[in-house]
This record gives sequence, structure tokens and C-alpha cells, in this order.
Amino acid sequence: MNQFGGRPGIIVLREGTDTSQGKPQLISNINACQAVADAVKSTLGPRGMDKLIYDGRQVTISNDGATIMKLLEIAHPAAKTLVDISMSQDAEVGDGTTSVVLLAGEILKQLKPFVEEGVHPQIIMKNVRDAGRLAVQKVLDLAVPSNEDDKDEMLLKCASTALNSKLISSHQDLFAPMVVDAVKMLHEAGNLEELKNLVAIKKIPGGDVRSSFLVQGVAFKKTFSYAGFEQMTKKFTNPKVLLLNVELELKSEKENAEVRIEDPEQYQSIVDAEWQVIYDKLDACVACGANIVLSKLPIGDLATQYFADRGLFCAGRVEDGDLKRVAKATGASIQTSTNGIFDGVLGTCGLFEEKQVGDERFNVFTECTKSLTSTLVLRGGSEQFIAESERSIHDALMVVKRSIQSEAVVAGGGAVEMEVSKYLREHALTIEGKGQLIVSAFAKALEVVPRQLCDNAGFDSTDILSALRRKHAKDDGGKWFGVDIANGDICDTYVSGVWEPSDNKSNSLAAAAEAACVILSIDETVINPRSQDPGAHHSGMMPGMDGQKPSNLMGNALDAVNAQQGGSRSGNLGNGVSYMKGRGGA
Repeated sequence: MNQFGGRPGIIVLREGTDTSQGKPQLISNINACQAVADAVKSTLGPRGMDKLIYDGRQVTISNDGATIMKLLEIAHPAAKTLVDISMSQDAEVGDGTTSVVLLAGEILKQLKPFVEEGVHPQIIMKNVRDAGRLAVQKVLDLAVPSNEDDKDEMLLKCASTALNSKLISSHQDLFAPMVVDAVKMLHEAGNLEELKNLVAIKKIPGGDVRSSFLVQGVAFKKTFSYAGFEQMTKKFTNPKVLLLNVELELKSEKENAEVRIEDPEQYQSIVDAEWQVIYDKLDACVACGANIVLSKLPIGDLATQYFADRGLFCAGRVEDGDLKRVAKATGASIQTSTNGIFDGVLGTCGLFEEKQVGDERFNVFTECTKSLTSTLVLRGGSEQFIAESERSIHDALMVVKRSIQSEAVVAGGGAVEMEVSKYLREHALTIEGKGQLIVSAFAKALEVVPRQLCDNAGFDSTDILSALRRKHAKDDGGKWFGVDIANGDICDTYVSGVWEPSDNKSNSLAAAAEAACVILSIDETVINPRSQDPGAHHSGMMPGMDGQKPSNLMGNALDAVNAQQGGSRSGNLGNGVSYMKGRGGA
């Protein structure tokens, strides 16, 4: 007889559903997050290592936290929270994607003993939220506001710091000024929020990375072209630009189209009418006075030859993003018809030319009337190198944008984390009860950033951390002391020019604390079996299984996560967690 007084157990969940709850479940989730943090921790800092990820189709080599987290395809449902905070950090700030995962994993690691000893998760969460709020406020208090006189220097140092941990760190003297110039142009025009749309990054394999250059305007690769293209004029000064979303080629009749005629001469009139339609469109483009015609849709061989004979340049199948950038730069409006074109819809620029860059030909618009758009053309020896360069430039662009918006910087190299850790330790002594220990654990977790910077550079992290703790505790001017990667010691990273926007650190701390609270708030996980037959019964049985339990989709991932805890049988979420077939934990 069971607890229901002899009555059979009530089946609430589908047959084969995996459920686990309680303390073992919480510890299992924390272990999974630690495993994720361990996977990316070696990529942190200037001496961080790269990861090579092969997904069956292409190879990616990167040390960008958000890229790695996205490509890992993490299966554990709770550990996916770390992927989310990494992606949000990438979208919000652009840099610090590895740091935020590392911080969240370390906070959970420091809090795990409290969970094991039976402290209620709600008490832990309350104090973690308080500690996170205090940490963010401390970062804002520490931040050094910039002034107009040295604003350019601040932006250059922030861009250099963002590039310092990337594959192209040895070329930051080339790329940092490019990035700053591109973002400043947008800022001066008041279009900073459209950074992703108005600053393009083009990749051309081959050549030296030092051959990369910035076009203060628009550049895009030559599109597919028809016969007659080589006869076109390839260079214009102060041209008029017409942008179309119109197809300029003869269309074949639709399948099974039927035209009834009574006289063979009528057939010729139909053919002539088709030709007249396309000629009317071409005449309208020429009559408006345009020198350059770009279209999102195809421009056929007839139109290409027609424009070439009249000294015009044309390009069809231009990508939507490139066409919109040309519209922004030249002041042109994209037309969906060739009827009624007037001067007001045409754009202009100082110079247009088609240039050879490596093996590719590029259409380049410069000296544009509206200095809104920029194009960074990246060169490099391999596709993987250029792809990683693009990710690095994206991070630097976002960091400079955030620096302009926050107008305040803090020192990097683990200096901020050590100062906030010292502040939280002192604050913890004013708290009574368990909260004191939890806030102290949060403070200790922040030390993971300088510690990992040391480990990745091959230094003794124990000695350097001890020196940092002493410097921050004893010296009034020691608040900006962090890890000196160059010499294996400690130094004033603010004086060394290792600067980051204050929003980077405050966003990292807030996101890491929030992620830790999300993980701690989960007390039960329910994994429903996936039916292989759309018409399967609601019982959850798969056809041909003969009553066997379906395999646990998460089994392998979860077994690996829990292996350090002594292992658990396949399908379990953690040690001590029994299967529950819908009996509410019975």
C-alpha cells in the first residue's frame, strides 16, 4: 500500500518524463554552470587562448566569449542562462562577454557550500541581489568622467583595450584610430544608435592585415555583371546617384501564359510592346540626369549595354544593406518605379570610382554629402583570421560607442573587481546573520577576473592576488592597481592606459548577479520526452518502444556535468535524485 491509502498513484506527467527537484537538483545546475565557465575561462585577457570549434560545416577560431557560447550549442537547460547573459553583454556593450560568464560561474561556485549546508535559496538570492546592487553603485562611484579636451585620447585607449585581447592586438595602432573615426562620424551626425547599420565591415582574403583600410563613405563588392559592363565609365566626380528597387531586364512569360491573336502581325505588336516597356524605363533613368544607377533587383544585359552607350554606370543585385548605406551617405531615396523621377530623389557624392582591392573589384563612394556611413575593409591571409578580425572590430566599435554614451571610464586589468571586492568585504562586516557570509562569498568571487588573467598569462596568481589585496587595502592611491600582464607583477592600470567604459563593468556585475539568482531560484526541472511520431498518444510512448522508457535527451550532457560528483546513472539530473513518474516526489 502507498501513501494514498491503497489507491493507485495519480499520473500527472507524461510517461517517460524526467523530473528532479530539491537540493541535488540545485547543485546539479550549479555544476553545469561551472562546467560552462571552465570551458571559456582560458580565453580571458590579452594572453587568453583561442578555441577552435568545428560544427560539421565550418571551422571557427575565436576567443570571443559570445561567439564561443553561441557555437557550443549547450544542451543543459539551466546552463543556457549563461549563454543568454553572454549574448546580452555582447549586444549591450560588445566587450566583457567572457568576464560575465566567468563571474556568474564563480559566484555560483562560492555559494554552493551554503546550498549544501541547507541555507534557503531565497536568503542567498536576497543577499546576492543586494551585493550586486552595491557592486554596480561602487563602479559608478569609481568611474572617472571624461572631459572634452581628452575625449579622443579616452576613445583611443578604450578601443585599444578592447583590441588588446584579440587576434589583431599587435595591429591595434592601425585599427583603433579607424574604429574611433568611424564612430565619431556617426556621433557628430547624431546617428550613434544606428552603428550596426551604417558602419559596414567587408572582408577580402589575401594580402597583409596592414593593408586594411577605412573608407569614409560606402564601399561594396562589384555585383554580378552582364556583357557591356567593361565599357562603362568607372570614375565620376560629383555624380548624381539614382537608387532603384526595380527590375531592368526583359521578363520571360509566365508558365502556361496564353495570348490569343487573330493575325500574325499582332504577335509582333506584342513583342514590340514588351520591348517598349523596358525602353521606357531606361529612357526615364537617363532623362532624370543620373550618372550612376544602382538597383536591388537585376539589371540585365540590354540595360547594361544601354547605360554603357550613354556614359552611365549601373549595378544590379546590390545587397539591401549596401543600398541603404548609399542612400544615407548620398541623400538619395530608393525608388520603386521609374515614373516621375525628379532631382529631389537623386543623391550625390564627391567621388565615385571602381577600385581593385586584392582579387576583388569594389565600388567606392567617398566625399559624401552626409558623413554618416563608413566601411572598414579587412585583409588577411585566411578566412578564419579575417572572420575573427571582424568580430574584434565589432567589439571595438561597440566599446567606443558605449564610451561616448557613458562618458566615464574605469581601469581594467582586474583593478575594478579588486576594489569592489574590498568594498563588499568591508560592507559585509556591517551585516548580521548569514548575509555577512553570503556577501563575503560574492566579494571573493569577484577575484576570479584578476586570478584568471594571471593563470592565462602563466603567472603565480596567489602571489599577485596577495599583492593586489594589500595594495587596495593599505594604500589610498591603490584603487586602480591591477595585473601587469607585461611584467608579471601589479601596476596602476589607469596610468598604463588600460581603460574600459564604466558601463562595461556595471553591466557585467548586474548580469552575473541576476544570472546567479535565476539559477538559485530553480528548484525543479521537468524534461518532457520528445515524440518521434507527430500522431503519438498523449501517454508519451513512442511507437515500437513496447513500454520502454524513452532515452533522456539530456542524458549525456548531464552525466558529464555530474561526473565530478561521483557519477550518476544515465538520465538522472544529479546524485540522490530519483525518478518521479508523476507522483509529486513520492
